[in-house]
Amino acid sequence: MRILVTGGAGFIGSHVADSFIIAGHEVVVVDNLSTGKREFAHPAAQFIQADITDKAHIQSIIHEVKPEIIDHHAAHIQVGNSVKDPQFDAENNIVGLLHMMEAAKEVGVKKIIMASTGGAMYGDKPLPLDETMKEEPVSPYGVSKKSGELYLNYYHQQYGIPYIALRYANVYGPRQNPHGESGVVAIFAEMLMRGKQPVVNGDGSHTRDYVFVTDVAKANLAALSTVFVGPINIGTGQETSTLQVYEKIAAALGSNLPVIYAPERPGEQVASALSYQKAKEVLGWEPTVFFDQGVAQVAQWYQQQSA
Repeated sequence: MRILVTGGAGFIGSHVADSFIIAGHEVVVVDNLSTGKREFAHPAAQFIQADITDKAHIQSIIHEVKPEIIDHHAAHIQVGNSVKDPQFDAENNIVGLLHMMEAAKEVGVKKIIMASTGGAMYGDKPLPLDETMKEEPVSPYGVSKKSGELYLNYYHQQYGIPYIALRYANVYGPRQNPHGESGVVAIFAEMLMRGKQPVVNGDGSHTRDYVFVTDVAKANLAALSTVFVGPINIGTGQETSTLQVYEKIAAALGSNLPVIYAPERPGEQVASALSYQKAKEVLGWEPTVFFDQGVAQVAQWYQQQSA
């Protein structure tokens, strides 16, 4: 199949594009390189530098490529920045999606796979979170992702375009950008490699569900062949606190630097863990990389980068 991967030079998108190419699909990568890197895009993929907020450009690309599948990973992903600038978040995560969908309906796209959020979708509820729970996002980022899902449902109902919204837990792994507020595994690893003390917002007790990026790529690959339409959680069902993350990364890198504590950030949940039961039933997917194994791979990647 011909697959257009937006954000395909970014952290998650590049791993997803890799998995598609390995499976024998034709891949076109679109990325504005704001956080992605050209070298992350698979050499077998056609690469086009473009921004989904540029309506004319992204629509002309879709009309020219005529993809059968659009796997949509281009997005603004910073929860804290979304609180500071909700409009910027919406322009990227909602308006950018609409630019694509208006072209997608005209070229006969057969399916949309969208990177959504599980961690920022449900609000504070009993864990593990599952897809039957009411969505009550507490940040503009979560709101924009839920809005994207609703728009995809509209295009499915109105134009018959199936979609899957993969609600990711906190994805981590090699190639993750450490320069920002998201991706605490990458941030801690990069700082420790530079001999700097990591900063923990709050007391370090907040928990997240950490899912490894190659497992996420496998979920996208499985999403190609399912007839299911709607949202699916992609997580491990396990909670890991911020301090536990630091301790495991410090141990993997052989560091004993202490953390620095800073105030909590607004718009963040206290705890999160996603049930993957639906993914197991619908996609035949379940996580295979445990957190200790994933952290070891991240540590090795950073050590190779600095060698």
